[in-house]
Amino acid sequence: MQYRQAFVPGGTFFFTITLLERHKTLLTDNIILLKQSFHHVKQSHPFHIDAIVILPDHLHTIWTLPETDADFAMRWGLIKSTFSRGFPKDEHINKTRHSKNERGIWQRRYWEHLIRDEKDYRNHVNYIHYNPVKHGYVDKAIDWPYSSIHKFVRDGIIDQNWGYDENVDMKTFGERN
Repeated sequence: MQYRQAFVPGGTFFFTITLLERHKTLLTDNIILLKQSFHHVKQSHPFHIDAIVILPDHLHTIWTLPETDADFAMRWGLIKSTFSRGFPKDEHINKTRHSKNERGIWQRRYWEHLIRDEKDYRNHVNYIHYNPVKHGYVDKAIDWPYSSIHKFVRDGIIDQNWGYDENVDMKTFGERN
């Protein structure tokens, strides 16, 4: 079966981007470089980050692209390469990656999902904000420093105890709901 990506100009997409070596903590250890990489790409290829969480070895985010643009793949390529250039070339690079002049920092592929409606959007935002709890990094989502949950709380969209309340149904969250 051939995989097809949904290219929708002005679309809103959920992404999961992962390091090649899942035991590494490059993303949180180098959070400033990662933020600079996003900023650099957004300068020349605008997009809106609706929600984001950055964990040590992967990140989840929702983007909304400009009305006339659907090229999220180019943006991810630029973000990944900008971030990668911040490191010396001392990681293990297999023959295939070497022949394609690729670094050994990121997984080549990523999970992308076109957001379908408000419920789908809300479920993915919740998934993003709850992810540090899911992985055991914190007990309360608000305690994870690399998350857009802080903006959602500051803007009054959610309460600071969100995700810590037993009335929240965590089964509705997810990448594949």
